[in-house]
Amino acid sequence: MVKNIVLASTSQYRRACLQKLGLPFECDTPHCDETPHPDETAEQLVRRLAKHKAQSIIAAHPHALIIGSDQVACIDGDIIGKPLDHDKAVEQLNAASGKTVRFYTGLCLMDSEDGSYQLQVEPFDVVFRPLSQQQIEGYLRKEQPYNCAGSFKSEGLGICLFERLQGRDPNSLIGLPLILLSEMLRNKGIDALL
Repeated sequence: MVKNIVLASTSQYRRACLQKLGLPFECDTPHCDETPHPDETAEQLVRRLAKHKAQSIIAAHPHALIIGSDQVACIDGDIIGKPLDHDKAVEQLNAASGKTVRFYTGLCLMDSEDGSYQLQVEPFDVVFRPLSQQQIEGYLRKEQPYNCAGSFKSEGLGICLFERLQGRDPNSLIGLPLILLSEMLRNKGIDALL
């Protein structure tokens, strides 16, 4: 029996990313507290949340492969979240100017029939070029990336903020590392090319 693929996410960005593979899938809303635990590293946090998001919808999808994913960005070792407003976005981009921001994306592919899962963290570095206040304000006014970790959209005008990108899969910046996901799916007998 071919298993359904379910994305445990309400993110339009992750949904659009997964559509690139051309596989049929559905989305469901995960239910989990995303509050970091005391002394939890960024890598530990995204690993835990990716798995928990997949587990949170397992009962509703008893014959499925469930994808859970979570992402955080770090500047100088500190976790930064979604800015949610203009002032916080200005603060984040000022902090990132001329620095490297490391993104950690946790990815879990869980088989709801037997509870087995594959779980990994994909790192990705974004090296920002030095930015002026005028450039930061201009960018935020044009793209308004207030619901994006790090205050930018790499798939849009945000690309102009960078000096270079370093990592295995640029889709990681959107929140769903497709190279890693493709490997996990192949391990379960699903090849997007066939």
